[in-house]
Amino acid sequence: NTRAHSSNMSMKIFDWKKRGDTATIERLNDVENTEFTFDNITPAPGSKHRKKRKGRGIAAGQGASCGFGMRGQKSRSGPGVRSGFEGGQQPLYRRLPKFVGRPTGPGHTKTEYNVIKLDELNGVAAGETCNYKSLFETSSVTKSKLSIHKVVVGKGDFTAKDVTVQAHAFTKSARAAIEGAGGKCEVLKRTTGEVIEA
Repeated sequence: NTRAHSSNMSMKIFDWKKRGDTATIERLNDVENTEFTFDNITPAPGSKHRKKRKGRGIAAGQGASCGFGMRGQKSRSGPGVRSGFEGGQQPLYRRLPKFVGRPTGPGHTKTEYNVIKLDELNGVAAGETCNYKSLFETSSVTKSKLSIHKVVVGKGDFTAKDVTVQAHAFTKSARAAIEGAGGKCEVLKRTTGEVIEA
């Protein structure tokens, strides 16, 4: 004969100071009638632990050798082995092939721009303001995967007059050509697209 057991599941409280304070736990669990403030909010039971006191006796489980074992380089004082060291065997960073002509590390990153040529601005009317978005809508430029744009001198002639060009960067020759034709160059911020320099 088997008899069905009915059990009331309850959350186990690990902190011994809070085990007896059931009234506070029941009050905080009543979410509908409780307004949480900085005065009554408490961490979840068991989420906070005291700092482990190592080397204070074997009863604590971290006495004597403090969990570092009895012998070996990693049980001694000092920094131990350097990062990337694999005990003498060929380490991973030396086993992997390197790209010739592609130096890595800090100082070797290159900012990649989408290039807008001056002859692509010839369709802009005098007195108007153009940027990559407006040029793309008029099919003057093609779609780009890069989000920052740079205006350079192209192979064709630049015939637009009195235009305001907005981009994230300009070459010296492109800026001179635009301003020489009565135009204006406005530098955009890379993150927000705001005009930061005119």
